[in-house]
Amino acid sequence: MASSITKPKIFSSLFVISPSSTSQPSKSKNSLSFLDNASNSRPIGTLISRNNHVSQRSCPIKSVLEAATATATEIDKKPQNDTASEFPRPRILVSEKLGEAGLEVLRGFGDVECAYELSSDELCAKISVCDALIVRSGTKVSRGVFEAAKGKLKVVGRAGVGIDNVDLAAATEFGCLVVNAPTANTVAAAEHGIALLAAMARNVAQADASIKAGKWQRNKYVGVSLVGKTLAVMGFGKVGSEVARRAKGLGMHVIAHDPYAAADRARGVGVELVPFEQAIATADFISLHMPLTPATSKLFNDETFAKMKKGVRIVNVARGGVIDEDALVRALDTGVVAQAALDVFTEEPPPKDSKLVQHENVIVTPHLGASTKEAQEGVAIEIAEAVVGALKGELSATAVNAPMVPPEVLSELAPYVTLAEKLGKLGVQLVAGGSGIKSVKVVYKTARDPDDLDTRLLRAMITKGIIEPISASIINLVNADFTAKQKGLRISEERVVVDASPEFPVDSIEVQISGVESKFASSVSETGDISIEGKVKYGVPYLRCVGGFSVDVSLEGNLILCRQVDQPGMIGRVGNILGEQNVNVSFMSVGRTAQRKKAIMAIGVDEEPNKETLTKIGQVPAIEEFVFLKL
Repeated sequence: MASSITKPKIFSSLFVISPSSTSQPSKSKNSLSFLDNASNSRPIGTLISRNNHVSQRSCPIKSVLEAATATATEIDKKPQNDTASEFPRPRILVSEKLGEAGLEVLRGFGDVECAYELSSDELCAKISVCDALIVRSGTKVSRGVFEAAKGKLKVVGRAGVGIDNVDLAAATEFGCLVVNAPTANTVAAAEHGIALLAAMARNVAQADASIKAGKWQRNKYVGVSLVGKTLAVMGFGKVGSEVARRAKGLGMHVIAHDPYAAADRARGVGVELVPFEQAIATADFISLHMPLTPATSKLFNDETFAKMKKGVRIVNVARGGVIDEDALVRALDTGVVAQAALDVFTEEPPPKDSKLVQHENVIVTPHLGASTKEAQEGVAIEIAEAVVGALKGELSATAVNAPMVPPEVLSELAPYVTLAEKLGKLGVQLVAGGSGIKSVKVVYKTARDPDDLDTRLLRAMITKGIIEPISASIINLVNADFTAKQKGLRISEERVVVDASPEFPVDSIEVQISGVESKFASSVSETGDISIEGKVKYGVPYLRCVGGFSVDVSLEGNLILCRQVDQPGMIGRVGNILGEQNVNVSFMSVGRTAQRKKAIMAIGVDEEPNKETLTKIGQVPAIEEFVFLKL
């Protein structure tokens, strides 16, 4: 509920604000939850760390974040049974085999069901009561799964790297976070790639089958050396770079193609980044390490093979769909491709009569890239921790359909995450009820190089804060941008360098809402836009400016903003009105343009004043307008 009064008329406008958007210091639910549809998620307060730049001096008002942190700390001290009674344990479905170490992590937080080899219908039937789903590569998480979940499913964890078996668009639309485990099996996949490379070059698999068939064909299985040969690594990510390192150790000349890789990172490994056409035309061996996307689907086709050096050898431990398998058979038959070593296929398992699998110049393994004991355990733990973290409301560095923020950046931005969402919530409540928000500009003021400021997370939180109070949909960080686009809301950003301490990533954040009417005229700047600006002080979000007025108030609880004639006794008058109605005032602050001119009084209140109380405030002669806001 947001109400405002401007003399001589009284205006009232309703906003639907979800329970999670209201700050309640004594409660565990906090508006910062990464997944606000996680009604049974545990507090996120512990995430908002107080960095070195946060002062230890006491503040007059205990912040929401401090209270949330204290609550979370007490919860963590309780026995498991006490925690379970206060916070319903989430239900986690594991649809493919997961290492026991990972299952133990999951069981420590929620109720785990392991159900393997489910049909699509069986999965849809189970998913409606699940908070999380963990899969490997064999389970197809389609749009139908998210529709069947009816908003209950909060996170899908992919135990591995590739996420092409998950409908990311549908997950985002339904507000479901998708996380993967990109690091634990990196070495295992790279080692398998090198193993296939060497086995292919020396005909190990064919020679093994021959001798087991009672033959001794030394002359038939003469191989080729790796030393001095050129290897093209197609995709220079984690696995690709590890393959490159190992290939360099074998004496190979390594080049790589990756449109997103940094040249200095490649040079650090002794690898030259080259264009796609050059890579495929000059390589003796090609190792694929790219994701399966619409752009890479069947990228290696008849046209691509025709541009390769005759007798090239190909290794694929990435995704099966990047190769047109029929085209590869034709290239093998003509000798353009001398050999192929494949761990992945378009269809898994491949048909028994597959010409590619049965080809004498192809060696195959059944998707064993991550299949080492060490990798299996590592992946299980990594994905379990990511899923549990997401259910707790934590921001994941391995999220694939939400802003991916490195841990060091996340730690530094944590206090500003709260500020960003609060500014969004405040801004939308200043808009008159009949006005549709279509354009928002966010200005980040910083003393650092603007190019070094990663604002994706902050933008998402501002978007969430703006949309959530006026949307019937469940809004969280995952689908905030999607919902904004659906509603025609355009959010632009600007970074401005200011004279401030470079110790902090952001000095202040300003939100400008244009093309709307304001229910509080004083919030309109000289440009005609609603303008509010905030900053972080002592780790707590503060409101710094409203329109052309400077203020200095904590963004927590309920807030009353009054424009008044600057004269003595105003604080006492309003305070008395609130006190008579048993409304406790937590703070007051006055910002003015000049002495005895116009001023804005900001009043923090613990309780929501009733309509009668608000009307009395509006009837104070020197008060020209006011607005009540819930943050």
